[in-house]
Amino acid sequence: MKALLFKRKLLVIILLTEIILLSSLTLTQGYDLSEPIIADHTIANMVRLDEILDSAIINAKNTLHIAYQHTSHGSQIIDGMNALPAFMEGKGGTVDLFAYNSTFLRDGAMSSVPDVGYPGWDDATRDYLDDPANSDCNVIMWSWCGQASDQTEQSMIDHYLTPMSQLELEYTDVMFVYMTGHTDGSGLEGNLHLRNEQIRDHCIASNSILFDFADIESYDPDGNYYGDKYVNDNCDWNDGVDSGNWALDWQSSHTEDVEWFSCNCAHSQSLNGNLKSYAIWWLWAKLSGWELTITESYATFPLILLLLCSASVAIISRTRR
Repeated sequence: MKALLFKRKLLVIILLTEIILLSSLTLTQGYDLSEPIIADHTIANMVRLDEILDSAIINAKNTLHIAYQHTSHGSQIIDGMNALPAFMEGKGGTVDLFAYNSTFLRDGAMSSVPDVGYPGWDDATRDYLDDPANSDCNVIMWSWCGQASDQTEQSMIDHYLTPMSQLELEYTDVMFVYMTGHTDGSGLEGNLHLRNEQIRDHCIASNSILFDFADIESYDPDGNYYGDKYVNDNCDWNDGVDSGNWALDWQSSHTEDVEWFSCNCAHSQSLNGNLKSYAIWWLWAKLSGWELTITESYATFPLILLLLCSASVAIISRTRR
């Protein structure tokens, strides 16, 4: 009798374990904002080096419906994305993997306001999301032009951080992507750096999503840092002794169509557009549930354990007969 009671308890434990495992597998299909997501220079090489699973890119295209509004600087992301498929396919990548359509990304979706630097961008967002025709939208992203350089600490709060936080509260089923302002040559002591740090600190504290435009512009693909050398949006830098253009220098020492690709990149160089396109696809994959820290082999562990539990149930059931 005791043995039978023990087996029944064990059976209950195994069944509960299976339920928990199945639940955890379901949760990994989407991202819950339990920590900040920051797309910066540290992940900007991952697409070029083919370190993101094809399945993660495909899943992003199937599950995300993005509305993006920008002016010229923000177009760097789009121009990089548009030229990326031919580059990756030329290196043997999966055909059409990085090709996308307007169901996935609606460029210029909220065009009643040019970009996030203008008043009324938050109301334009509400108008877009409240339109039944856009009910599938689950990602909103606005880009700055040069206006972040002119914000004060308080105006950044009033014009950007507080309205973004309010939108996050109002539309809990939509992911809002914050963005830093592009580099302007004013260096680490300049107002732009202070305002960008303010945005970064807010995103870290509130577990928000950030596309760190300025950080990507401050590093070349080898990780050399130019943010302390008065770098600007054209990738020009000057440390008071030496000067140069980190993008043009890197391009000249690396092979086009193998290590970088030519693309339109407003106010800047092709390599800058390359890095923006790499970083944004990492972000799309991340927002659709791809977990960077789990390898494919490790991710199969719950399935293996689930099979073991099922086998145990079968054995116990036969023992009880």
